[in-house]
Amino acid sequence: MDGTILVADDDRTIRTVLTQALTRAGCKVHATASLDTLLRWAEEGKGDLAITDVVMPDGNGLEMLPRLAELRPDLPVIVISAQNTIMTAVQAAEAEAFDYLPKPFDLPDLMKRAAQALNERNKAAAPRTETERADDLPLIGRTPLMQALYRLIARVMNTDLPVLIQGESGTGKSLIARAIHNLGDRRALPFVVATGADFEGNDGPSELLSRARGGTILFDEFGDLGLDAQARAARLIDGLDGSGPRLMATTQRDPGPRLDAGAGSVRSDLYYRLAGAQIDVPPLRARVDDIPLLATHFLHRVERDGAAVRRFSTEATDLLRAHPWPGNVRQLENVTRWLVATAPAEEITRLELEAVLGPAAAGPKAARATDDLSESVRAHLQRYFDLQGGQLPPAGLHARVLREVEAPLIGIALDATGGNQARCADLLGINRNTLRKKIIDLDILVTRRRKMM
Repeated sequence: MDGTILVADDDRTIRTVLTQALTRAGCKVHATASLDTLLRWAEEGKGDLAITDVVMPDGNGLEMLPRLAELRPDLPVIVISAQNTIMTAVQAAEAEAFDYLPKPFDLPDLMKRAAQALNERNKAAAPRTETERADDLPLIGRTPLMQALYRLIARVMNTDLPVLIQGESGTGKSLIARAIHNLGDRRALPFVVATGADFEGNDGPSELLSRARGGTILFDEFGDLGLDAQARAARLIDGLDGSGPRLMATTQRDPGPRLDAGAGSVRSDLYYRLAGAQIDVPPLRARVDDIPLLATHFLHRVERDGAAVRRFSTEATDLLRAHPWPGNVRQLENVTRWLVATAPAEEITRLELEAVLGPAAAGPKAARATDDLSESVRAHLQRYFDLQGGQLPPAGLHARVLREVEAPLIGIALDATGGNQARCADLLGINRNTLRKKIIDLDILVTRRRKMM
């Protein structure tokens, strides 16, 4: 590796480590704790590559990148940051950074990326677009798996490539699709979720395109579409021109074994049209170190909604990390919301968490098919009262319990009726307007899809 590298970081240890490693690799290094000094060096024409932190004593490294690009449009920049969120990766990509690495970074990985940057320093810069804030997106994680996911999202969001997002239920596939749309250059245009109904009748596909208006069409669980609907979807895609909408799709199962395999299969012509870029979303059990971050995020979110302040004890956090979470992030959120509603004190204990997850901590305590529902609820509530140590729970228990029962009931009913609110209201035996109000009040996501029942 050959070249002059500018390093800007207010951590002396990091400056020393990078200077020694890059010097051993054959590079000349200028290191500083000041963004102003970095800009001055760049203005003087020094450096073939810059490596900079984000939060510095005299400014923000990301906000400095446009100025650096004006001074030295040929100077690639690698951003390193302890702010390990999707927005850091996205903002780095938007500001034309060559790459982004979270702290603590893997030194061999950084060296490899530095070598790539030096080799590609004259490559054309991607066009920049402004991005809206997405601080509330629960795409949270510091693990290498999530950091790689952030970088991939940042790289594909402003391309026209179709994107196939694959992962288990509850991992956030639809959320990632929405993030790619909201953070990309089509964010001012519609985001439309296609269902089987959109491929019925003569005008279904054309009406779908009309609704999308050049924005994004998401084929949610596209493999669940019937074969006729898949064929019409493939023909719709074939007819798109350069001004057509962007295409994304999600799937829980690997489509490969089901390609053209008869009933319940996936048409290969549709699959290959949607699988331009593939994003594999890791299950929660594969990124254990992110579980406490996510749990804390959910605690803060319900706190902002007016709930009581809660935190997990050290023992409870250990159990959170040990649990397999078959329902992934969605299951973790539901468990957290239930504990916020029912925990008697600020600190949520391991015993209280075990009461929800079950004795073997193999998933939320669920009623067996032969159990009476009222008896299961009674047993769960009795455990809750037993955990109070002879004291009464906080006031307002009735409303909290009803809310926590009502939300999953409506959510499951909507899934069972394919998101059809009229049919769901009939199933529940309530007025359709009442159902709509409850969907809004309980913040329930409605997704139209093929009916299960």
